[in-house]
Amino acid sequence: MDSIILSTAYLAPIEYYSKLYKYKQVFLETKENYIKQTYRNRCFIGSANDRQSLSIPIESSGGMKRNIRDIRVSDHANWRHQHWYAIRSTYNSSPFFEFYEDDFAPFFNKKYEFLFDFNYELMVMISDLIGIKDNIILTEDYIEPSRDMETGLLLNNDILIDDKKVADYRYSIHPKRDHKLSDKEFIDIEYYQLFSQKWGFRPNLSIVDLLFNMGPESLLILKDSSI
Repeated sequence: MDSIILSTAYLAPIEYYSKLYKYKQVFLETKENYIKQTYRNRCFIGSANDRQSLSIPIESSGGMKRNIRDIRVSDHANWRHQHWYAIRSTYNSSPFFEFYEDDFAPFFNKKYEFLFDFNYELMVMISDLIGIKDNIILTEDYIEPSRDMETGLLLNNDILIDDKKVADYRYSIHPKRDHKLSDKEFIDIEYYQLFSQKWGFRPNLSIVDLLFNMGPESLLILKDSSI
């Protein structure tokens, strides 16, 4: 099987980018309803105070369900400045931050209206920096995920898109799930990290942690992470 379907994600974890590397064809979900407290609008960086969460505020829907492409970014608390300040403060002394800084800075200066567009353009840019080939296909229809009939929990089971088996990781790559249990295709490969003397190696942080610390070798880490 060489196809996978993923949700949108903000500066997604290494696990997510290992899928972009591994699979020849990646479907990106555009028809689902937005889900709170997921990687869709948050990431985790490896700061001096251990794992730091960065969340993009979104405009309220009044409790109504909304398609992921209709989610508007809020300007609450000047989050763009706050996120870029946190990223710069954390990685300014990393080996490759200065090399990539000018690629990332514009994303935190420009006001994007929609979350999906912001995430997508960031993902394309990061993939290009790492050397991951452009293999993204935006979905045209929503396909129900597989569920355990007893627990109702979402599974990683394959789904069919155009009569083709596709690995479904839209809901299993989740900040509240242990990736070591939910993803048998991914293993943590240790690499140089800032503050490791204090915290030890912190697995599956945002892709920026890998990129700023390892630069061009990021692709090799993703390769070794994929089973």
